[in-house]
Amino acid sequence: MPPGPGRPAVVTALVLAICLIGLGGCSLFRRSTIPARLTDEQFWKLVVDLSEPPGTFTHSDNLVSNELQFADVMRTLRPRGGVYIGVGPEQNLSYIAEVQPAMAFIVDVRVENRSLHLFYKTLLELSTDRADFISRLFSRERPAGLEAGASIEELFTRYATVRPERRLREENGRLIRQRLLETHKFPLSPRDLAWIDYAFDAFYADGPAIHYARLLPNDPPGPSYRTLMTAKDVSGQHRSYLSSEMNFELVKSLQTANLIVPIVGDFGGPFALKRAGEYVREHNQIVTTFYSSNVEVYLNREKSVAFCRNLIGLPHDWNTYFVWSKGKQPLRLKLAACAAK
Repeated sequence: MPPGPGRPAVVTALVLAICLIGLGGCSLFRRSTIPARLTDEQFWKLVVDLSEPPGTFTHSDNLVSNELQFADVMRTLRPRGGVYIGVGPEQNLSYIAEVQPAMAFIVDVRVENRSLHLFYKTLLELSTDRADFISRLFSRERPAGLEAGASIEELFTRYATVRPERRLREENGRLIRQRLLETHKFPLSPRDLAWIDYAFDAFYADGPAIHYARLLPNDPPGPSYRTLMTAKDVSGQHRSYLSSEMNFELVKSLQTANLIVPIVGDFGGPFALKRAGEYVREHNQIVTTFYSSNVEVYLNREKSVAFCRNLIGLPHDWNTYFVWSKGKQPLRLKLAACAAK
């Protein structure tokens, strides 16, 4: 095209056309209205309005993931901003630390997973640093002289020599209930609170050795929490949300701002993912990372088709990640595979 006064307008029109062909728009033309923080009332309204009736998962209590490959998957990710959507327990916090979204939704068919993430939310808000968080999570006194900047290996090595104390479990349990019910004023049911107590007792009893298959004693155990938190990628770099103070602070800041929202929903369900996508679109944002774990293994054909429809409806762009338990690909390639079904 020869130079001339009309060329910038033509180039802009071409870029805009490329951005808008089924990809939800480009950041160049998008001014996000995702809030810097949600009030407690706004947070809980999203939790309720986006959620579907709960389902069950009988393979494990799923307090801990079993995906040791997450470190190598994360090595291929980059900070993207936007909105993160994921499923399952603590691995979401590590992915969030890596991709650094403005907001996150954690969608899981089990209402217990929502309670687990409220438990994490509260502990993160209460904790000053990683060592303090580990102390609260496992009900163990912080070892003398343990600095905030200690390596992740040192943190877990030092805590391995400390016994859990029931006094700390009860003290932090009271603080958790107080913060959820009195500070945030979340209208949690007795069942919600009972599951939070169950999770806390499991972390207290099992300590850093807690693992995925706790309810299935005949199954081989998954990797321990300590193993997951100290996992390295092939380059030797730690990747978990507890691997550095920077990662921890990023996740803590999002939790404190009520911007990690746990909702109950089936990936092949009627409206949880759809409504989450509508919220993102209404705020002029896109989903930059979608983490599915291995959920598709548990979807029948009908649910798989519904999941594809839900994915297609999410606002996204050319570079949106679709991440599963052992790898990632651009979401556009996943959607192409959906179209072939």
